Amino acid sequence: MIQFLLNNQLVSENALDPNLTVLNYLRSRQQRSGTKEGCASGDCGACSVTLGKAVDGRMEYETVNSCLTLVSALQGKQLITVEDLRHGGALHPAQQAMVDCHGSQCGFCTPGFVMSLFSLQKSAAGWDRHRAETALAGNLCRCTGYRPIMAAAEQLCSQPVADLFDQHAAEVVARLEALGNEEMQELSGEGRRCFLPKTPSQLAEIYLAHPDAQLIAGGTDLSLQITQQHRRLPLLIALDQVAALKICSEFDDHYLLGAGASLQQISDFLATRIPGVSEMFQRFASLQIRLQGTLGGNIGNASPIGDASPMLLALNASLLLQCGEQQRSLPLDRFFTGYRQTALQPGEFIRAIRIDKVTVSPDFVAWKVSKRLDDDISAVFAAFNLHIEQGVITQARVAFGGMAATPRRAQQCEQALTGQPLDAVTVSRAAAALGEDFQPLSDFRASSDYRLKVARNLLRRFFHRYHGELTCIEVARYVS
Repeated sequence: MIQFLLNNQLVSENALDPNLTVLNYLRSRQQRSGTKEGCASGDCGACSVTLGKAVDGRMEYETVNSCLTLVSALQGKQLITVEDLRHGGALHPAQQAMVDCHGSQCGFCTPGFVMSLFSLQKSAAGWDRHRAETALAGNLCRCTGYRPIMAAAEQLCSQPVADLFDQHAAEVVARLEALGNEEMQELSGEGRRCFLPKTPSQLAEIYLAHPDAQLIAGGTDLSLQITQQHRRLPLLIALDQVAALKICSEFDDHYLLGAGASLQQISDFLATRIPGVSEMFQRFASLQIRLQGTLGGNIGNASPIGDASPMLLALNASLLLQCGEQQRSLPLDRFFTGYRQTALQPGEFIRAIRIDKVTVSPDFVAWKVSKRLDDDISAVFAAFNLHIEQGVITQARVAFGGMAATPRRAQQCEQALTGQPLDAVTVSRAAAALGEDFQPLSDFRASSDYRLKVARNLLRRFFHRYHGELTCIEVARYVS
């Protein structure tokens, strides 16, 4: 059974298909039709809802894509939809701002925008255009009405008004905290089951007993099998309740990133520690996706176009893996064994990711080339971690995504760089060596020739950036 608050109403659900998305739960079980399905893939934001959770005695609100969020993720949270904002005859300030600024045109996307505005106002301290653009980047207006929508965001954040959610926050915190317990829960329905462990030990035990189960953390990738491929997953183990998997820590000589930490949490943690990683995560996907997707999930799905793995390969990261009570460390460059294949044993899961500080160059950068700037999948992803002393490259780790069946280091390129001065001749030789490292495939995102050309140009871009010679115009030229 799972328990959560639907606005202020306590809901207990025992007999639900764990494959049910929050979107379909709202529309079919709760008759709440304000939340819309636009794409069923987390791209358009029409289905955006807000999840509230109690953190250190206060409420935090996050916008998520309900089309990708499975009902198990509601355990212990407050689910807020557009129907909950209006109080009596008065619109919520987020709704009123959209009215005042004429932000709604056809209206289909409006509920999603309103919920993103609501979450933005709850987390923002005043008006900041960049923050508003980030918060709304995952919401698509098909009528191209962004100017009035941004005006609505400015009105809402510039003139914050306390609402009923603020007034009842302490009460909601207490109610949510009362739903917490240390017992593993189970949700089942229509012949399908989902386990909700609370500790790594519980997770290890249940996964060892059911190694054929699908692990689901944020679900931003796995849920597509349900919403796009119309598959049904008979056995799930949801990781959202395992708080220990979300901890990120700094030690004297390394960083330890919990596999269950969200991509946004990782980005915030590394913002001042490895800025290149944090900056790239801002292009990973929309805020809704970054708040749900996890670092361990992005690695574990072994996608050749996943954005996290090339960065971690360049940073010489290693994985802490657990099977039962046994743990082992495995270098990430030995983790991927083939297309969508890994070295994980039955019942084994990723517990944490380790990055040694000595590996991190202050010049670390990562670049993503895709057809759209925001919220798109990479055609080529490059990460450069070069240690340079007095103009000479003493260590080189270069990794790419989208260039092979797995994310992979460019070892011939690294050899051509190591021990050489960072000059045009060295870069030319290293760029040529990329042709020995990769023979990329052609697909609908890019041709083989284009991928190899882009990879070489990104290496040249690093060279010109390091020497301070790169202008905005040249950035466009080097990746086109």
